[in-house]
Amino acid sequence: MLEVAVGPPHIVANQGHTVLVTEPDGQIPLHSQKGLYFYDTRLINHWSICANGEHWQLLNGGNLYHYACRVYLTNPEIYTEKGAIPPHTLQLVLSRSIDEGMHEDIDILNYGMEPVEFNLEVLIQSDFADIFEVKSGKVVQRGRVASRWSTEDKSLRTTYRNKDFCREIAILISSNGPPPAYANGRIVFPVALKPRESWHGCLLYELGDGKVRTKAPSRCMADSKFLRVGQRLEEWHREALKLQTSNGLVGRLFKRAIDDVASLRLPIESRDRLQYVPAAGVPWFVALFGRDSLIASLQNACVYPDFARGILDVLGDHQAAELDDYRDAEPGKIPHELRLGELAHLKAVPHSPYYGSADATVLYLIVLHAAWRCTGDRSLLERHYPAAQRCLDWIDRYGDRDGDGFQEYQSRSPAGYENQGWKDAGDAVLNPDGSQVEGPKALCELQGYVYDAWLRMAEILDELGQRGAARALRSKATALFDRFNKTFWDEKAGFYVYALDGRKRKVLTVASNPGHCLWSGIVPRDRAGRVVQRLMASDMSSGWGIRTLSSEHPAFNPLSYQNGSVWPHDNGLIALGLRRYGFAAEACRVAHDVVAAGKYFARHQMPELYAGMSRDSMNFPVQYLGANVPQAWAAGSIFMLLQAILGLVPDAPHDKLYVDPCLPDWLPDITIRDLRLGGRKFDIRFWREEKGQSLFEVLSGDPRAVSRQSFATGPALAC
Repeated sequence: MLEVAVGPPHIVANQGHTVLVTEPDGQIPLHSQKGLYFYDTRLINHWSICANGEHWQLLNGGNLYHYACRVYLTNPEIYTEKGAIPPHTLQLVLSRSIDEGMHEDIDILNYGMEPVEFNLEVLIQSDFADIFEVKSGKVVQRGRVASRWSTEDKSLRTTYRNKDFCREIAILISSNGPPPAYANGRIVFPVALKPRESWHGCLLYELGDGKVRTKAPSRCMADSKFLRVGQRLEEWHREALKLQTSNGLVGRLFKRAIDDVASLRLPIESRDRLQYVPAAGVPWFVALFGRDSLIASLQNACVYPDFARGILDVLGDHQAAELDDYRDAEPGKIPHELRLGELAHLKAVPHSPYYGSADATVLYLIVLHAAWRCTGDRSLLERHYPAAQRCLDWIDRYGDRDGDGFQEYQSRSPAGYENQGWKDAGDAVLNPDGSQVEGPKALCELQGYVYDAWLRMAEILDELGQRGAARALRSKATALFDRFNKTFWDEKAGFYVYALDGRKRKVLTVASNPGHCLWSGIVPRDRAGRVVQRLMASDMSSGWGIRTLSSEHPAFNPLSYQNGSVWPHDNGLIALGLRRYGFAAEACRVAHDVVAAGKYFARHQMPELYAGMSRDSMNFPVQYLGANVPQAWAAGSIFMLLQAILGLVPDAPHDKLYVDPCLPDWLPDITIRDLRLGGRKFDIRFWREEKGQSLFEVLSGDPRAVSRQSFATGPALAC
């Protein structure tokens, strides 16, 4: 089969809180969702470039790095006072690099045999639309926009104000020709070129909020590797986990995932330092999230454990201290999403931050334990113990709304989310007949997360010398295990129910959520086989990964957001759950299917989700329109799938790394380098013998610290 590149037809460059989304030719058309975004506000909604009114024609375009892109254009026939310029005799190269601000280079070369003169026109318009309104397609102009052109400074400054909310963009211009002019909404450069002569111009975009304005990179694209952002990327590559394998596809997917995670590092000030945390995804979710950032930190625990340090600090800073129905806030609750645009600032939406997540508070505890196990840093436990205790209190007081021992959710906000698990689309939690489940809703995976969190926190409390509190948590976990398996199991289906509805009725819809129960360990060993069998059945397993919803459900739609699509991160968690219960072959099959899908995505870049169509010899994965690419969960899924295959369990507090490799025949060897465990680093080679046994060898680091131990702990927490 010929190579197919599946992906959205656009170019994305991003760094920090700044995101640029353009057409493949580098332009931003009117009435689209593309633009230059800064702190949840679109600063440019229209950008085009012409020569005497004629649009340039695309040759090629793409990314050089996540923060830099380049587009090659050529001219159509251009009519001038001195005659027509023949088509395809001029080359225009449009180069952009972002480090919060943006540097834009325009280079034109005359390949024709005659001198040429024309006006190069750059049209730039700003609508300052809030990202929520751009995504909904309903942009409302509220404040006032003012622009000012300075002939002396060769700059264009445009400012938007609405009450005390402000966004601004300043464009500083230089070129090697006559000075530009500004008229009719266009920056106009007179260009005159002899044969083989070139013209160069720079536009530096400085972005601000009325108080602070970010500087654009000062260097042109030819020097981009010397930019601060380029140096930070090199440092990231030095620090992050590295992988070598004879399977070229896995190697490319891993490298792409490392680059994607690097591109999503979001700088946020915490209580005493600048932290880098994973943004959820580009272009829509370049913001602080609870669930997304926590799961991404779990996925990266063996790749870059400092993510967990940052997210624990930043989310702890925003932990709710009081009741606020509009924002679904309750004391001890970890936020779902913090937005910095106009609507959140003016309280027109509750995202300042919004707390409508039923799982982020529980996941915070899981990440705290994982960070400690990866780093061995006891001070993490002491630093975050007060926040963790408030999380435990929230689980008992607010997570369990009616005292029945299960976690339920229902929004109290008129602007709140109907669904507050990871499947948070409004239509994601359905009855078997396709109708909406009535709340409050008790999702099966929420119970598993709490079971896991209590066991992990018990281990932390033991470390802190609180033996009695640890015993109490283990007792609560045991009671929840029994209660859950009595209430959520459906013997006829041989599967866990999706949820309990507001009247405590079982929701018998078959979905992927019980796979997370395997990951959390709340499934008895004697039921695990039936759960695995149901997940791997043809209505759930598409061949490209496990679907979110059974294809036999009346609401199944492979092109939907969460009712039949495939989410890579969902599959990563399920694969870990399969290994936890000893189903290594099935875990490797899930990994194989997701990896096989990754072969087809443009630049081997895993999208947030893709269509859940069945795989056969004559098709390939189909994109979901509007999926975030890159996306933190999707990139991190590669790391989780590899963790499942290698059986990695860090235990830095005891100076141990446990492994239990089960390499499949399609992945016969892996070498990982710079694996951090506390203050140590390891290089380890894994390989598969002809008879199928997987072995390992420590190439660098103390081999006594690395031991084989079964990953299949079942309901017990790995030690």
